[in-house]
Order: sequence, then C-alpha cells, then structure tokens
Amino acid sequence: MPDMKLLLSDLVTANHILANENVLDSFGHVSIRHPDRPDRFIMSRARAPQRCELNDLMEFTLDGQVMGPTPAPGKPYSERFIHGALYEARPEVNAVVHNHSVSVIPFSVVKGAKLRPLMHMAGPIGDDINVWDSSTKFGDTNLLVTSMEMARDMAKTVGPRTVSLLRGHGCVVTALSLREVVFTSIYLEINAGIQMKALSIGNEVQFLTPGEVSIITKGRSGFTFERGWENWCGRVDRPYYPQEMNMGEGFSQTDPTG
Repeated sequence: MPDMKLLLSDLVTANHILANENVLDSFGHVSIRHPDRPDRFIMSRARAPQRCELNDLMEFTLDGQVMGPTPAPGKPYSERFIHGALYEARPEVNAVVHNHSVSVIPFSVVKGAKLRPLMHMAGPIGDDINVWDSSTKFGDTNLLVTSMEMARDMAKTVGPRTVSLLRGHGCVVTALSLREVVFTSIYLEINAGIQMKALSIGNEVQFLTPGEVSIITKGRSGFTFERGWENWCGRVDRPYYPQEMNMGEGFSQTDPTG
C-alpha cells in the first residue's frame, strides 16, 4: 500500500514538474486515483499548477462531486469531469493529465495531420492517437469539458488509448501511475515538437513501427521512470522519494545504466 503522505507530495511535485517542462501553463491539471478508494480521485483546486501546494489538494467522486471542504480561497477545476470520466471508464488507470501542450494542439486542428511517435522515448504514446471534437455532439461551445455528459462522450473516444487529442483544446494522457503519466506527457510534447520539425524538412518521416512501439512500451518501467523523475524533481527543487527500480522487458541486465 503506497504511503499516502508521499503520494500526495508527489502529486504536488507532478504539478510543478509539468509546468516547468512546458506541458502545463497557468491551466491544465494532473490527478491520481485515490489508492484506498478507487471510486474517488485527487487533484488540486483551480490554481496555476506551478503554484500548487499540499493544502490545495481536493478529493472528488468519479462524477466530480467534492468530498470535504474546498481549500480557501479557491474552487475546483471546472474540467475535473475529464478525470472522473476516464477513471470511471478505465479501472486500470490511476493517473490522468489534461493539458494544452502547445506543440500538440496543432495536430488536433489540421485535417489529415496525425500525431505519431517517431522517437524511442515517446513510443508509449501509441500509434493510434485520435481526436475528440466536442462540436460533433454538443455543437458550438467554449470547448471546455464541464459536465459528465461531455466527459463520458470524450472517454468513449479515448477508449483504451494512452493519448487522445481534444480538437482546438489540448489532450488527455492516461497511465497506470503518476510517474508514468508525467513521463508520457513530457515526451508527448517533445515528440510533437520534433514531428513538426521533421515535417518541415520533408514529408517522408519514418515513424516508429507498431512492433517498435510495443517493444518500447514493454521495456519502460521503474528504472526509466525514476531516472526521469529524480532529474525533474531537482529542476523544480522538490523532494525525491525513490520507488521501485525494476528493469523493463528487453533491457540489458548486464549493463543497466545505458
């Protein structure tokens, strides 16, 4: 059973890391499923992620209802329903990020454009990234996902994917753990930027094959997450609490430091 105090501290750290790595700006959010109550999740009050503190964290039911007092001053994020709907639809998911990553958004609005992994660190974003368009069912809106009806419709489009884009709005990222969702979100933004640069050079970009994506995803594990997490904690002057350093499938067991 995870240490709740350390887990909550890491959630604050995740907010700071994602802001520092240009995934979240003054908006966007990261959440975790409650480790003892899978029918609840935890995320910050509506505050710029880089300013998130421990006493900003709030607990919600999966339909977005606040459990307990709201930190003062403040209110919950209006798009908390994104997180609840994904946890509701995906029992295996334990962490979610919604962001407005600037290199990712263009792929949600250019017809025919498809965001795909082309660098090895980004393989786990998947090679079937799709786009949810709120206007398909809800017509003209401000593009925000502010109800369970909208969020559940979005979750159907996401399906089993790690990443889906929201047209003109941003994206959602799902993962089994907080460190994994942070890692994936950061390399999603990096991959999108590299893809745009590659397309500016020529239109015959060699993306990762489905087989390569599968192998890379299986190989990513604790050792990889810890290496990134420790470094990112240092960049934002947050405490680093080591977790399991297991090796992923296919990594050399004789030279694990490559």
